[in-house]
Amino acid sequence: MPLVVLGLSHHSSPVTVRERFAFAEARVPAALQMLRDSGVADEAVILSTCNRVEIYAVTPREPPAAFTALREFLVTCHEYHDPLTDEIYALSEPQSVHHLFKVAAGLDSMVLGETEILGQLKKAYDLALQNGHTGGRLNKAFQRAFNVAKHIRTETNIQRGSVSVGSVAVELAEKIFSRLSDRDVMIIGAGDTSEKTARALLSRGARSILVSNRSHDKAVALANELGGRAVPFDAWAGEFANIDIVVSSTSAPHYILDRAKLDPLMKLRRNRPLLLIDIAVPRDIEPEVNFLEDVYLYNIDDLQAIAEDYLKQRKEEVARCEQIIREKAEALLSHTGRREPDGAVRPAFGRE
Repeated sequence: MPLVVLGLSHHSSPVTVRERFAFAEARVPAALQMLRDSGVADEAVILSTCNRVEIYAVTPREPPAAFTALREFLVTCHEYHDPLTDEIYALSEPQSVHHLFKVAAGLDSMVLGETEILGQLKKAYDLALQNGHTGGRLNKAFQRAFNVAKHIRTETNIQRGSVSVGSVAVELAEKIFSRLSDRDVMIIGAGDTSEKTARALLSRGARSILVSNRSHDKAVALANELGGRAVPFDAWAGEFANIDIVVSSTSAPHYILDRAKLDPLMKLRRNRPLLLIDIAVPRDIEPEVNFLEDVYLYNIDDLQAIAEDYLKQRKEEVARCEQIIREKAEALLSHTGRREPDGAVRPAFGRE
């Protein structure tokens, strides 16, 4: 019996369609039971996330008939009456196994190489398993998918690097400082990007956050959200002796920090490194501060270039990842298969 996949994702349909087919977690066991009671699937898993809704099924029917029945099941479950063309895709072996492995490894995700989908896939599989809707074939396929995802994560660079300002900032900070747990951060300008950057640094262990903004009330509000302390805008320079990382994003039409202003402040730091992340446009920090000893300045173009370089590295790893997936899928499909008279291998997973 073949393993098939039927579903829709961010590749095939907009969110206005995907949201109509989403399964609340509480509905999944009953939906799986209904699917198996219909005779279209002996084993099944339903994966429902913000970016995809997919049914993985081991079916006694030939793939074309199974696809028709699964599509009807999906449409009926959600009382969807609008016409569908390319929004729903259907895959049989070996493409279905390749697809499962790619999903697990983050290769089919909106953000290439992301890891959140692996946890979502494990949760969907466990829900089906605990309710008795999987058997030897899906158990083996999903366990192998989890192993492939781990293999790809450790043996390739598909998940290396960052693709956002906040995550690039974190990576730069971790390269300059051995750890962030004893580092203090100052945010100058309480905009959205600087807030996200601060949250990213906090999530990786930064010790404290100071927030300074022309509107002190806004600085206080953001500092309270971040568990930090607000600093008056005309007093932020007085904090330079103690901080390690500055994220600046004001709307000032001129530099708020230049070499002449920073030089005496650095003397108070006793040669401790200072990371300056200038994400303002126009820039907040004069480029010449980079010539000062122990100062590391990055502007928004620097961060974007680093992010694009990492994304390029990820894309270059795709071919390597797909080769691993092809090899692992072929091994799974032929592991217990028997050869036909023409030499072809009939896939068979066998019971675990």
